[in-house]
Amino acid sequence: MKNNLEFNNLFSGIKQLIDETRSAVAQTVNSGLTMMYWNIGKKINGDILKNKRAEYGEGIVATLSRQLTNEYGSGFSGKSLSRMVQFYELFPDYKIVATLWRQLTWSHFKMILPMKDDLQREFYTQMCRIETWSVRTLRNKIDSMLFERTAISKKPEELAKLEMKGLKDKDKMTPDLVFRSPYILDFLNLKDTYQEKDLESAIISEIQRFVLELGKGFSFVERQKRMIIGNDDFYLDLLFYHRKLKRLVAVELKIGKFKAAYKGQMELYLKWLEKYEMEDGENKPIGLILCAEKNQEQVELLELDKSNIKVSEYITEILPKEVLKDKLHQFYNQSELMIEERKASYGE
Repeated sequence: MKNNLEFNNLFSGIKQLIDETRSAVAQTVNSGLTMMYWNIGKKINGDILKNKRAEYGEGIVATLSRQLTNEYGSGFSGKSLSRMVQFYELFPDYKIVATLWRQLTWSHFKMILPMKDDLQREFYTQMCRIETWSVRTLRNKIDSMLFERTAISKKPEELAKLEMKGLKDKDKMTPDLVFRSPYILDFLNLKDTYQEKDLESAIISEIQRFVLELGKGFSFVERQKRMIIGNDDFYLDLLFYHRKLKRLVAVELKIGKFKAAYKGQMELYLKWLEKYEMEDGENKPIGLILCAEKNQEQVELLELDKSNIKVSEYITEILPKEVLKDKLHQFYNQSELMIEERKASYGE
C-alpha cells in the first residue's frame, strides 16, 4: 500500500512537471511566432512605403510568397503575408504588441485583424488580454456579438475611446464594459412558458455557465438574499460580487416586459446592501434587472444609469447571427429616435 502511494505521488509529480513544461514551451513558441509575423509585416510594410507604389506592393508580396513557400512550406501565402502587413499597420507600437502576445496567440490576432471598427478591435484585444480568453472563447464572443451587446458600443466615440484607454493603460473595468444586453441564456433549456422561479432555478442549476455569460470577474454569493426592512421581508433573486468592479451586483429576474416599478424595488435593495453588506474599500452596489423585454422608452425616461441600475434583456434560445444583428440594430434605432425626439421637444 505504501509503495503504491509513493509511486502515485511520484507519477503525479512528474506528470505535473511535464504538463507545466509543455505549456510553457507552447507559450514560448506562440510568442515567438507572433513576434516573427509582426516583424515580417514591418519589413514588408517598410519596403512598400519606400517604393510608394501600390502595384509594387502587390508584386513584392506575390514574389515573396512564392519564394518563402518554396523555402519553408505552407504558412506564407500571399493572403498570410498581407495579414502580417496588416498586423503591423494596426499594431505599430512594439511595446504594446510585446505585452499582448503574452496572452494572445497568432490565432487570436487572425480573428481580430479583419474587424473594420477600431473600437470593436480594441475591445476584443483588451478583453482577450485581461480575461485570458482561449481562441474558442474569443470566437464564441464574436459570434454572439458581445461588443455590440455592451453599453460601450452605444456611447459617443470619444467617451468610448476614453473608457477603452483606461482599460488598456490601467486595466480599469467599468460597468459599461461589464454589463450587456441581451444576455443569451439558451443553455437553460426553458420551455415556451415558464415562471420567474423556473428561470431562477434553471440559472442556479447552470450557475457556472450563467457566470460565463455574465463575464469573467463575477462570483456567485447568494440566492434569495433575505432583507428585513421595517419589519417586512424582502428577497433578492441573486447576489453576485464582481472582483474588478469591486462591488456587489444585485440581480432581479423578470419574465415579462420591464416596468417602471422595478426601479424602486431595486433602489431599495441597493440601499440596503450599501448599508449592511458593503465592505470597506468596495464601491457602491450595482443592480441588474434581467427582463424578457426591455421597454426602452421607460428605461430612458427613468435615467437608470444615474441610479446605478442596469436593465438588460435575455434570450432563451440561440438566434442566428443575422437575426441578433437585426435585433440590436432595431434597439439602437429606437434609442436614437427617442434621443432626437427629446432634443426636438426641448428645442435643442
